[in-house]
Amino acid sequence: MKNIVSKFQNTDPEFAELIQNFACDEVVNNDDLDDHTRMIAVLSTLIGSQSVDAFKEMLGYALETGVTPVEVKEIVYQAAAYLGLGRVFLFLACTNDVLEKQGVQLPLEGQATTNPSDRLEKGEQTQVDIFGDQMRGFSQSDPEESRHINKWLSDNCFGDYYTRTGLDYRQREMITFCFLAAQGGCEPQLTSHAAANMGIGNDKSFLINIISQCLPYIGYPRSLNALRCVNEAAKM
Repeated sequence: MKNIVSKFQNTDPEFAELIQNFACDEVVNNDDLDDHTRMIAVLSTLIGSQSVDAFKEMLGYALETGVTPVEVKEIVYQAAAYLGLGRVFLFLACTNDVLEKQGVQLPLEGQATTNPSDRLEKGEQTQVDIFGDQMRGFSQSDPEESRHINKWLSDNCFGDYYTRTGLDYRQREMITFCFLAAQGGCEPQLTSHAAANMGIGNDKSFLINIISQCLPYIGYPRSLNALRCVNEAAKM
C-alpha cells in the first residue's frame, strides 16, 4: 500500500516508519478485504473525519487500484446527506481537481434514476429494501410539526442518493457506516446503520474489518465506539 507519510520521511523519519509499519502494513494485512473495498471505505472515512489532505493523497492511490471516478463521485455526493453540504464542498472540489489532472472528462455520465415526481416513492421503497417493511409509510410518520424531516429523509437522503447507480446498496450502506463512525457523535444512527448493513449482507465480521482498516485514520476512541455499535446491532 502507498506510503501515505512519504512527505514526512525527511523531517520525521521515526514517525513515518511507525505509520508505514502500522497503517500500510500491519493493518492492511490483517484481513482479506480486497483493495477496492478497502479504498472505498478509507475514502469515505477520510471525508467523515474531514481529512482533506489525506483524502487527496489516498484518492490517487484509490484510482490506481481500481476505484472508478463514478464510484468516487458517488461517495462524495452521498456524504452530503450525512455530513452536510458545508463539509462536503471542499472534497468535491478536491475530487474534481484530481480527476481533471488525470485527464478525466467532467462532468461524468449521470447516475440518477429518480425525478421530482417519483423520488419520494422510490426513496421510501429503498428504505424498505434496506431496513425492512417497518419503514413503509415512514415519510408520513411522527408529529406533524417535524414530519417534513422524515419526508426529506425519504425523498432526499434515500430518493436522491441511494437510488443512484454507480454503487449498490451494500456499498452505500458501508460508506454510510464509515461516514457516521468517522465523524463521531452519531452512535444511535451508527447502530441503526450497522444493523442495516448486516441485514443486506455486510455481516458483523465484515464491519469489524472495515473498522479495522479505518482505525489508523480516525483513532481508537471512534473506532471503539463503532465496534460497540456493531456489537449492539448484532443483538437486535
